[in-house]
Amino acid sequence: MPPSSPPPETATCTTCTFADDFSNYWTAILYFRARNGTYIRVPQKQNLGFEQANGGMTVYYIPGYLPNSKVTAFAPGFRMLIGNPNYRTMKEAMQFRQLTYTCLQNILTRTGETLDMPTKPCAAGIMSNVRFPTCWDGKNLDTPDHMSHVAYPVMGMFETNAPCPASHPVKIPQLFYEVIWDTTSFNKKELWPEDGSQPFVWSQGDKTGFGNHGDYVFGWKGDALQKAMDTNCDRCPQLRSQSLAEGNKCAKARMVREDIDGWLDSIPGQPMEENHH
Repeated sequence: MPPSSPPPETATCTTCTFADDFSNYWTAILYFRARNGTYIRVPQKQNLGFEQANGGMTVYYIPGYLPNSKVTAFAPGFRMLIGNPNYRTMKEAMQFRQLTYTCLQNILTRTGETLDMPTKPCAAGIMSNVRFPTCWDGKNLDTPDHMSHVAYPVMGMFETNAPCPASHPVKIPQLFYEVIWDTTSFNKKELWPEDGSQPFVWSQGDKTGFGNHGDYVFGWKGDALQKAMDTNCDRCPQLRSQSLAEGNKCAKARMVREDIDGWLDSIPGQPMEENHH
């Protein structure tokens, strides 16, 4: 979708609880690989407080944790990507230390984040965490690599009001995805590979977890997001909202009738990568 087609002008509905948010949020799909080499899609699991929602992605816009933290909302046409789907090593993944996994012991677990996929069964599923950069160059709504126009703080963290680099002086909201994958059906170790390695694979063929990545296309109507950032609100009563049931109605009809949740001989469109060094 070109920048000339902003989501608020082309979308007819939104799945978000804030009714003026027509942004696009995306991550890869997770698969389980059985011992016989077949695959099945891992379903998402709803986060706490969103049990009636379809899907398991929770999106946060964080204005800052310290008093007087000022952020500028994204501009119409803005988009960005974080992560590299082709990364397969810890050294590569260190470039994106803000992309992590949490092995959930229960729905409230928020400690023990790792850069690679959990190597043991997780009692309540796996949560992938995607934290986008919080500094913008103030000029480009996008760049050819979808990343160069944004950056992380030069030192410290966004949470502590760390300064932005001179090349990217505009502080933007901390955009944060929590995606919960319901891996609990696959927790029996006898289902895992005989060599004890973890069995989960991203849809781009990555079984290391280092290729975690997320995409974002801004799509809030008017100045709604800026108002929310200025008031540092949580549920933001000043914004238009809708029920989860209403959001669930916003779904695109299938264009191809195909069983997408059965066992597959291979990941759609991707050859499986056997060795990573």
